[in-house]
Amino acid sequence: MAVTIAIESPLQDDVRALVAQLNDHLLPLSPLEFQFKMSVEQMADSTTTLFVARDAAGKAVGMGALKMHGPELGEVKRMFTLPEVRGQRVGRQLLERIVDLARERKLPVVMLETGTGDGMAEAHRLYTRYGFTPRGPFLDYPDSEWSAFFELNLAAAVRVA
Repeated sequence: MAVTIAIESPLQDDVRALVAQLNDHLLPLSPLEFQFKMSVEQMADSTTTLFVARDAAGKAVGMGALKMHGPELGEVKRMFTLPEVRGQRVGRQLLERIVDLARERKLPVVMLETGTGDGMAEAHRLYTRYGFTPRGPFLDYPDSEWSAFFELNLAAAVRVA
């Protein structure tokens, strides 16, 4: 699918709607205490860069963010695409932009936390196909059956088509 991807503010109505849809998607997948969501206000912080994918009509169809945790670690946050565009490589394009920004910032590693179970199988496939590898918890995330952790070593990373 042809989309345009740009850095945008999360404080827009259509981005707020994407965040709400992501939160609704996640709600039944794990207990609330194991859902590490960022609000749009938190996403608007200077440490976070949000990419928004828009279709030819300008509709927001996906998003993903890079949150900086100092000069050594970037975290992929709030990855989501609308159900009607899944399988059309929109998530892949968003992930590429996030990783490219991490490389520009000379980060040695990018990590992420995501849920587990059938509802997250597509996300796991996207991350592993891109080159992310499973790892243990990082930062202050608890080790639990509800979370899966991945990292991409940017110094050693080779892009997979």
